[in-house]
Formats: sequence, C-alpha cells, structure tokens
Amino acid sequence: MAGVQTLQGKTSLDEKGSRIHTEQTEDIDTLPDPDQGKTEEEKRAIDRKLVRKVDFRLIPWLSFLYLLSFLDRTNIGNARLAGLEDDLGMKGEDYNAALSVFFVSYAIAEAVTNVFLKRLTPRVFFMLVMVLWGFIMTMMGLVTNFAGLVVARFFLGLAEAGLFPGAAYYMSFWYRRDELGIRVAVFFSMAALAGSFGGLLAAAISQMAGIGDKPGWAWIFILEGLATIVVGASCWWMVPNWPDTARFLSEDDRIRLRRRLTKDKQSSTAEAYDKRHIIAAFKDWKTWGFGFVLVGAEIALYAFSLFLPTILAGMGYAGTHAQLLSVPPYACAAAVTVFIGWLADRTRCRGYCNMGTALLGMTGFVLLLATPNPRVQYAGTFLAAMGIYPTIPNTTAWVSNNIEGIYKRGVVIGIVVGCGNINGIVSSNIYVKSQKPRYWTGHGTVLAALTLFLFCGSLAMHIALRVENGKRLSGKRDQMHEGKSADEIWVAGDNRPDFIYTL
Repeated sequence: MAGVQTLQGKTSLDEKGSRIHTEQTEDIDTLPDPDQGKTEEEKRAIDRKLVRKVDFRLIPWLSFLYLLSFLDRTNIGNARLAGLEDDLGMKGEDYNAALSVFFVSYAIAEAVTNVFLKRLTPRVFFMLVMVLWGFIMTMMGLVTNFAGLVVARFFLGLAEAGLFPGAAYYMSFWYRRDELGIRVAVFFSMAALAGSFGGLLAAAISQMAGIGDKPGWAWIFILEGLATIVVGASCWWMVPNWPDTARFLSEDDRIRLRRRLTKDKQSSTAEAYDKRHIIAAFKDWKTWGFGFVLVGAEIALYAFSLFLPTILAGMGYAGTHAQLLSVPPYACAAAVTVFIGWLADRTRCRGYCNMGTALLGMTGFVLLLATPNPRVQYAGTFLAAMGIYPTIPNTTAWVSNNIEGIYKRGVVIGIVVGCGNINGIVSSNIYVKSQKPRYWTGHGTVLAALTLFLFCGSLAMHIALRVENGKRLSGKRDQMHEGKSADEIWVAGDNRPDFIYTL
C-alpha cells in the first residue's frame, strides 16, 4: 500500500526535516485521487453519498446490537415487577447485590476489550460477545435461587463489557471527528429505546407465566436471550471489518474514505501493536479527566434505568401500568440524545453540550426530591432522562475526538467507560426499600453525581483543553518534541503541536 503506514515501518519528513513515524493512515499526497478534475460541488456530492453508504451499512445494525445489550442488562428491573424476588426467595438488599455484581465484571473487562477487537477483527469480536451473553441471559431464565442469579449476572457483565466501548472505537475508524458524535448518539439512543421497548415487551412476555411451568420473569430472560443469540450469529455477515477491506465499497470509495480520514488526522487501522500505547493510555491525564466526567453520567444512567419501574411503583403505580408509564420518558430521551449528538458535531462544543444536558438532569432530580406529588415527580423523570442519556455518547465521542493512536484510543475509551460503569455498583445500592416512596438517598446521590462529576467535570475538561489549544495555536508548544527520538514522537500520538483538541 502506498503512503506512510506504521505497520510497514515507513516514515515521513516533518516540517523541520526530522524523520518521524506517523500514525496517519497514509500520506495523502501518495494516494490517487479518484475525483481529480471534478468540481468542488461534485466532490461534495460524492462525499455525502459515500458517508450515507457507510451509515446505512454500519449504524442500524450496531444500534440494534446495543438495543439488545441494554435490554438484556436492565430487564431485571422489569423481572422484579413480575415476581422475581418472591420466586427466588430474595430478601433485604439481595436485589441490589444482584445488580452490583454485574458491574464488577463489566467494568474490569472494559479496559482491555478493544485490544481484543483490534486483534480478533470486529466481525469475530461482535459475534462472539453477543452469542456468549445471549446464552448467559437464556440461562438466567432457568435459575432457581438467588445464588444462581448472582453467578449469571457476573458472567453477563463479563460478556457484555465489549459492546459499547467496542462499537464507539469501531466507528472511529470510519468517520471524521466532526461526524462521530451523531453516530454514537444514534447508537446510544437505543439504550433509551430499550427502556421504552423493554417495558412494553416485558408487559407482554410476563403474560406467559405458567407456560412450561415457568414464571413470567423467566420467560423475559429466556426469550430475550434467544433473540440475542440469533442476532449475534448474524454479525458474521453483517459487520464489515475495516474501511480498507470493506466489500460493500468500491475500490474508489475505499480510497475516498482513506483520503477523508487522513485529512482529519485519523489513525490507520494497520497500526502495529505496541504495548507503549497502552501504557500511554494509562498515563494520559485526559483518560482520568474524562473518566471523572463519565462517573457522574453513569451513576445517573444506571440508577434511572434500573430503578425507574421501582420509582414509578413508589408513586403508586403497579404492574403493567408501571411498565407502560416507563415508555414516554425513554422515548423523549432518545430524541434528545440524537439532537445533542447532531448539535455537538455541528458546533464542536461537546463540553457545553454536556453541561447543558447535565443542568436538565439536575432539574429533574430536584423535582423528584422536592415534592411527593406524583404528577410533578413523573414530569421530573422526563427531565432526568433527557438530561442523562445524551451525555454518555457525547462524552464518548469527546474522548475519541481527543485521543490519537489506534491502540491508545481503544484502551482510553475502555478505561473511561470502565470508570463510569464501575459506579453501577453505587447506582445499584442507593435506592433503599425502607425509603419508599421518596427514595431520598437515591435521588440525592444522583443529583450530587450530576452536579459534581458530570457538570463540574465537563467544565474543568473544557477549560483544560481550551488552555492547551491556546498554547499550541500560539506556538508555545512548538518545541515539545525537542530531544525526543522519532520512536518517542510516534508514541506521543495527540501530544503534538499540530493536534488541536475538540472542546
């Protein structure tokens, strides 16, 4: 392949004449231009058509995978309303413990899953994780005691860990930095739709109680698990591996895609594995700064998604009525998630978008805390959902935009998402039965997380990145590579004078 590729050990001259390794896909000057001689208007039309083609192939399928993932992760809340606790003899805080154990394995595994995705290829990786967690979900419908449920939840977390960070990482190989947010937002909006769809589906499936001597909650697990296995096996045919080998694109389109990513300073899918990129991911201050931000978003997300049926029951609603009332807040959250993804791409102001939606979520939980009026509390759930869900994909895209290097980006995304998801343990234990129906500890903890971690963390990251951009644009960072070898500069990734951070 022509051009600069780290896998082949080729090098390129920088402006000062030093020979350094680059992590760009290739040198754009060496790539043939299939659109040479065309007008700018014709080129833009071809580019739009190319992006639409990639969108239609990638986004619907990845979104469907995540819908199933979130459905399988949170359907335990619906199973609870269908009699899970009574049938398994669960007492006290057993339900909270069953929720917590999922996040232990889930968060631990996330930091390394993207390395496996890169080495196994996306097609194999997505197929394996989905078939595995679908099997585990199906087995959850066969458990007969609390211990069996806990074991199943632990392995479910281990199997599901790779999907969200893996999909976000995978999409970063196909889209420019200013295009990624809306795609991750559409993908993640399936989490909100899963909450909406999950309530309707659970209400229907739970009516199967007694069939095969199984309770309604068991059928929720069994049928949703079997559906996941079928869809997971289909990934072998539905998921293309990399842009430069995509069979659904013509040769000219593959070159066009490589050219547009190179112009955006995107890394090559052919980058050689080097453990120093993984070490660099752990040492980068941005990793932990973004992880701090996602702590607030994920505490709120899991508290809301796992306990919305419980919160609605505390307002006086029960059974199928409570399941159905959970649908509208999620539908609104899905719409706002997509809108914020589009807005953040257009403005490149992901920090401001995070802060704005955090304020919306904070207002929702203030309403839940401030009054016992069920109507006002129900309105609060709408604001809470619309303020929580958009921040997860927006923050993930923000991370991807600001990390350069294929392996480093993958590991950073995994660490950041893991930092957030480990706090699902917190979310699982803050809604205490004895505080029904007001749940002071739960609502108060989420409000504090949204304020301290999500809002203040986003503000701090925005300011830090803006200050660093100012130094790079003013020339104060021009000497940052002096004294370093070519190899050290290659490992530095985004820590270079010409890389401007997305705010």
